[in-house]
Amino acid sequence: MSTPPLASGPEGPGALRPLLDTVLDALREGAAARGGPLPAGGPEAVARHVRDAVGEVLPREGRDDALRVLVRALAAGSADPADPLCAAHLHCPPLAVAAAADLAAAVLNPSLDSWDQAPSASALEALVTAALAAEVYAGAEEPPGRADALVTTGGTESNQLALLLAREARGGVRLVCGANAHHSLHRAAWLLGLPEPVVVPAPAGTMDPAALDEALTELPGPRGSLLVAATAGTTDAGLLDPLADIADLCAAHGARLHIDAAYGGGLLLSDRHRARLDGLHRADTVTLDLHKLGWQPVAAGLLAVRNASDLAVLQHSADYLNADDDTEAGLPDLLGRSLRTTRRPDILKIAVTLATLGRAGLGALVDQVCAHAAELADLIAADPGFELYDRPVISTVLFRPTGASDAAVAAVRRTLLHEGRAVLGRAALDGRLWLKVTLLNPHTRPGDLANLLKLVEGHTPR
Repeated sequence: MSTPPLASGPEGPGALRPLLDTVLDALREGAAARGGPLPAGGPEAVARHVRDAVGEVLPREGRDDALRVLVRALAAGSADPADPLCAAHLHCPPLAVAAAADLAAAVLNPSLDSWDQAPSASALEALVTAALAAEVYAGAEEPPGRADALVTTGGTESNQLALLLAREARGGVRLVCGANAHHSLHRAAWLLGLPEPVVVPAPAGTMDPAALDEALTELPGPRGSLLVAATAGTTDAGLLDPLADIADLCAAHGARLHIDAAYGGGLLLSDRHRARLDGLHRADTVTLDLHKLGWQPVAAGLLAVRNASDLAVLQHSADYLNADDDTEAGLPDLLGRSLRTTRRPDILKIAVTLATLGRAGLGALVDQVCAHAAELADLIAADPGFELYDRPVISTVLFRPTGASDAAVAAVRRTLLHEGRAVLGRAALDGRLWLKVTLLNPHTRPGDLANLLKLVEGHTPR
C-alpha cells in the first residue's frame, strides 16, 4: 500500500486538485438530494442515512470512495444556512472567499502556540487583532492603555475570558447582568468559582438602567468589585441594551463593564447602523463573533480589551514553547494569547475577508440583512393572520400565527423541521412562545420571505 499524499509540501497542490473536485461534486450531489434547507424525516432518518454512508467506522481496509460518500452524506443531511428558509439561528452562510482562505489554513496547518510553528500566522494575527481592537475603541477618549484583541472560538469563550480578566484585575469580582444575558455568562461565573450572578430585570427585553443603578448601589463589597455585563444583540430578539446609560452607571459606581456584542458587534461595519452601538467603546472588554454578522466559517470569535495590560495575567511558561532565552532573543511568546495551546489560524479567513470586501463591502452586507428583516416585519404587520412581536433592531424577527396557542406555535416549527421545509427558531418572551427568524443571508429575496409566511400559515394547526 502506497503512502497517502500530504496536503502541503511540493506535492500538495497536485494531490489536492482532484480531491477538491470530488468534494465539490459531492457537495452539489448532497444538496440536490436534500432538496431544501434541511433533510426531511427528522433525527432518526438522518442518523440512518449517516450509518448507511459510513458503514464500518474503522474497517480493516480503506475505501477509495470514502471522501465522496461521506461528504455527500454530510451535505444531504445538513441544515444549509445559505438556503433562505434556513433562518433559525445566528448561523451565517460563509463567504466563498473566507471558506477558500480556511482551506489554506487547513493545508498549512500552523498552530499558534509557538512562533516556530506559525511565523507568518502569528504576525498576521497580531496585526489584524490590533486593528479590530482599534475599531472597537475608536471613540474612546484618552484610553488607559493600548487596545488589543484575542482570537477565540466564539462568544462563550470570549465571555469566559472577560470574566477571568475581570476577576484577576479586581482581585475577585461579582457578575451583574440582565435577565436577557447570554447563558454563557452564568456558566462562566460557575466555571470560575465566582458568586452567583446578580440578575437585573429586563422587562422590555433589555436591561433596565434604573434597576441596575439600584443593584449597584445596594450590593455589598468594596468599590470596584462588580462586573456589569451588558448585551448588544440578544440571542432571542436581537435587542440592544442601552449601552451608554449602562456605561455611565458603571463609571459612577466604579464597576467594570463587559459588553457581549457577539451578534450586534457586526453593526460596527455599517456606516448606517454603527451609531446604535454608542457606548461600546467605553467597555473594558467586548465580545465579537465574526461567524455571525461577519460571514465567516466557524470559528471566528474575538475578545477586544480596552487595556492590553489586562492580558498579562494570561502569561504562562512552557520551556518547549516559550523558553525565557528564546523570548529575550526576540521570538514572540504566543501562550499569553489564549487559554488554549494548539490553535488553528482562524485569523487568516478574517484577514482575507476584510481585505477583499473592505468596510464598504461588509457594511453593505450588514445593511442588506437588516433591510430584509424590516421587509419581513412589514409583511407580517400587514397580514392579519400573524402577530409581530416588535420591529427588528438588527436582523431578528419574532412573530406568531394570530390566535395560535403556544403548543400550536411549537408544533408548526417542528413540523416544518421534520418535513425539511424550513428552519425556524423559537423564543419565549412576555409569557408567550414566538417563532424566530434570524436573517443572515444577504441573498434572501422578498419572494423567499413571502414563501416562508405561506409555509407557516399552511402548517399551523387550528
